[in-house]
Amino acid sequence: MESDDLETPETPHEAGSDAAPVASSNGSDRARRMRRFAVQVDSHSSLLNATRRLRRQLPGDEQFGDPLSTAGAQPVEVLGRTVSALQPDRKSVLAEIGFAGLQVWQSVSEKAGRGRGTQEMAVMFTDLAGFSSWALKAGDAPAVTLLREVGTCVETTVVRHQGRIVKRLGDGVMATFLSAQAAVDAALESQDEVGEIAIDDYRPSMRVGVHWGSPRKLGGDYLGVDVNIAARVGDAAKPGQILVSDALLARIDSSGLSTGRAKRLRADGAPRDLHVVRISRA
Repeated sequence: MESDDLETPETPHEAGSDAAPVASSNGSDRARRMRRFAVQVDSHSSLLNATRRLRRQLPGDEQFGDPLSTAGAQPVEVLGRTVSALQPDRKSVLAEIGFAGLQVWQSVSEKAGRGRGTQEMAVMFTDLAGFSSWALKAGDAPAVTLLREVGTCVETTVVRHQGRIVKRLGDGVMATFLSAQAAVDAALESQDEVGEIAIDDYRPSMRVGVHWGSPRKLGGDYLGVDVNIAARVGDAAKPGQILVSDALLARIDSSGLSTGRAKRLRADGAPRDLHVVRISRA
């Protein structure tokens, strides 16, 4: 062991056999010593280092247990949040052991297809161009009304095309689809429906970016290079535009679409060979 060796709790004999027996006092003292000893074991640096080394050798996410990795609704993620909530305000060997078991469970679930950690999919980002400026002038009530109507249009359309809302981002959403064609259909329909909304004579202008890749699933969210690329594609779209990456365009039937000229996406974090194309209904 290291220099912070464990303090072994005293036995009644070690405490002094000549002491007058006071059962209740001795019992409470012994309980306190045992609790102190248990805390020492659970916080011991050598044991903590050993459990962390073990987690690095196990399959799955060795960081499982933080808020990001346990944000989903799968049973393993719910249990992970429970373990986090029960964890004392210190590093805990028992908590690390619990997370190690959940880490393996999550890994097995992903390999069985429930986590979809390596599955290819479309990632879509939407937002409302100029919304913040308009909302400052219009006030809270019209802004909230607009967000509700846009949210209903977009989210209903995503679900109708078997997509999944990953998260809401103020005046937009991040969604995923297992079909590139479904993502494009949802984007086109969302544009059409949002274009019919008017609040106090103001019509929102939505821009959309869609990319095809293999994002990494972590808890209830998706992370990784392909998510960053999809966000950059969305940022590059002008008000009222739908931009798709060339990787996604190659996986859809574009015969009924009007497509613009492919342009290289010049954005931080985007691959040099990535191109985007503006699409609309023919």
